[in-house]
Amino acid sequence: MNPIRYIITRSCLQEGSMRLLKYNESCFPENGPVQFIDDRGTEHTVQVERNRMRVSGLTAFYHAQNLGVNDVMVITPMTPGRYEVETIVKPHAAAPAPRQPVAKQPEAQRVVVSSTPHVREVRMQRPAVSEAVSESATLPAARNEHPAQNEPRTEVAPRPDARPDVREAAREVAALFAPAASGAAAQKGAGTGNQSEDLVAEFARLTGYQLAHPASGLMRLSADLGPQHGYTVLLAADPLAMTQPAWENGRDEAKLLLTHEAERAEGVSRVTREALVALTDHARLTPLSPIDLRGYWRAGTLDLAGAASIAELVSAHLAQRGAFSFVVLSLAQQPANSIINVSQLAQRLGSGVNTAELNTILETLSRPPFLALTPLQGGQYLLRMGMGDLLSELSEYALGVRRRVRTPGQTELVH
Repeated sequence: MNPIRYIITRSCLQEGSMRLLKYNESCFPENGPVQFIDDRGTEHTVQVERNRMRVSGLTAFYHAQNLGVNDVMVITPMTPGRYEVETIVKPHAAAPAPRQPVAKQPEAQRVVVSSTPHVREVRMQRPAVSEAVSESATLPAARNEHPAQNEPRTEVAPRPDARPDVREAAREVAALFAPAASGAAAQKGAGTGNQSEDLVAEFARLTGYQLAHPASGLMRLSADLGPQHGYTVLLAADPLAMTQPAWENGRDEAKLLLTHEAERAEGVSRVTREALVALTDHARLTPLSPIDLRGYWRAGTLDLAGAASIAELVSAHLAQRGAFSFVVLSLAQQPANSIINVSQLAQRLGSGVNTAELNTILETLSRPPFLALTPLQGGQYLLRMGMGDLLSELSEYALGVRRRVRTPGQTELVH
């Protein structure tokens, strides 16, 4: 089984667990204790709880690896109940520049201004501060207060030979799909309550559902995947639509009321408009299918928290695509008809791509339609063609096939 990437969330660290989602639950088919083996060979006993859809007992593992939010675990099944776990730890942020000390104002002192045998005039007065000292004490504070106005800005052009970092890309993807970000994006489209049908129609188009309107205010999403995998979901645009016979008589796998995130419907399953906006955005980045979403409909509530969970699946897909691109860009540094040593390539890639992922990608590049590599003995490959030429040929091949593709319902090929 191929390795899976899991992005650690704040709740994972707090609970000492990882969630089982649609893309990774098949790696943990049975309840009970399993062994996580880290990169030092240390074994950690953790507990698979399929009834709660999680793996628990990871607190000690997280602490031992110094893992934090948005760090990545790459989990590779070895034998039943044993998993090799590599970790990708994000770099620490640079320490903030120390604040300039502010000169302490001298305390006021009692000063005798004039004195006579009967009267003495006394005033409170601060000692004079030299102009140079005064400037050195106040200028840094003023400069720190508005650094953008005081410091010259220098635009740094990217180095053409700079090596991409797939870890940074994965963290950016995770941050993009954090619940707070999803909520902000959803708020942008949440005010269009009167356009519920348009929202559901766009969501259905991107995720592979057939949309029907059995009655006013009711929308049925149908996954036409045969008797074993097919199912339907019925959505009500408002509570009034739930009073119609079509709501009660339908044999749907799930029935949900379409609400806003802040609204609560007691005793009624719901899906929020904000969640549908977020899922639609996710589906534009990477394909989401009715198979991926079926469990979320069954759960009875699909809100921004559920959309954030689905975002982890999207993030994993994008991270795998990023790893593939990382390897291709590294291979592009070698000329055609040269020998690739896998161990040396792995050193160049660093921790951005683990060994299992690298071997899978190289095997993929050795097969059609790529045929870019020829496997050799001793952990080596022959680079048959440069990556630039390969991508050009693949582009022409894809365009040629695209011209011959016809959509369902068309009777003639498109030339």
